[in-house]
Amino acid sequence: MRPSRLAEWLGVRAPSVTEAIQRLRRDGLVELAGGSDRGVRLTPLGEAEARSIVRRHRILERWLAGDLGLDWVSADEEADRLAAVFSESVLDRLYEHLGRPATCPHGNTIPGALPPAGEPVPLTELAPGRGASVVRISELAEHESRDILRLLEQEQIMPGVIVTVMTPGDPDVVTVDVDGRKVALSRHTAQSVFVEAG
Repeated sequence: MRPSRLAEWLGVRAPSVTEAIQRLRRDGLVELAGGSDRGVRLTPLGEAEARSIVRRHRILERWLAGDLGLDWVSADEEADRLAAVFSESVLDRLYEHLGRPATCPHGNTIPGALPPAGEPVPLTELAPGRGASVVRISELAEHESRDILRLLEQEQIMPGVIVTVMTPGDPDVVTVDVDGRKVALSRHTAQSVFVEAG
């Protein structure tokens, strides 16, 4: 990923990203792509560290949303705060206590767990009249707009729920039937919902 795109995605200034990349490079976590690409990619050590961070966050989200009953957005925010506090041994015990879940509450695989079988597609690719089971919500939705998470949870569009795409009207809106309720989603939001047709 290019540094300018990272800065935009993180909502910080480009010099801050450049400084962070220099530190990560010094620590052997990233390397710069050669030539005109000027992108940044994780080293094997960086990938291992990233998997560890994602695993920690998703296990905590599962605990906070499941056992403690926090909504998706609050669980995501609290997991960010708590991730650095839990030791690996406590995190492993928590994972066992939770029954070794394969996914976070949004359906994204916890690193180290077997990913669910199947080839999910974005909701926008589902034909009208076809029912499908929600499998996961894109992890990008968590980072780009927590409002999307809030809306999807409020409308009960979550893993395991069956949705049926209704006949299109507005090309920028995807309307789905969720347990007898009509729910209109922007195309952008619908692209964040991955489903698997039965």
